[in-house]
Amino acid sequence: QVQLVESGGGLVEAGGSLRLSCAASGRAFSNYLMGWFRQAPGKEREFVAAISWNSGTTRYADSVKGRFTISRDNAKTMVYLQMNSPNPEDTGVYYCALDRARLGPTVPRNREEWYDFWGQGTQVTVSS
Repeated sequence: QVQLVESGGGLVEAGGSLRLSCAASGRAFSNYLMGWFRQAPGKEREFVAAISWNSGTTRYADSVKGRFTISRDNAKTMVYLQMNSPNPEDTGVYYCALDRARLGPTVPRNREEWYDFWGQGTQVTVSS
């Protein structure tokens, strides 16, 4: 069984920075594509960023491109989301997720139905 545990959320001022972490256990983490999603109050969960198993490719939602950076450390079985210059629209619960397919596609997936395992989420609140 895979376990994903997010951390690093909290309250941040607009224009500041925050780094989210996700610790993975229970599977050969290094063989799987990882993603970050978020859910704002009253809205559906949406894609934020994803990274291939070997960090060779990344993919971002247009709303965060140029501000957020996804990275991973396979030796530590960790994935990160560096959030720079967040704005109040970035407020929500952030989830990390592990793709269902070993190695996965070259272009990381941005649809949640392709991810089989999810963390419990970490709250991010951006104040204006």
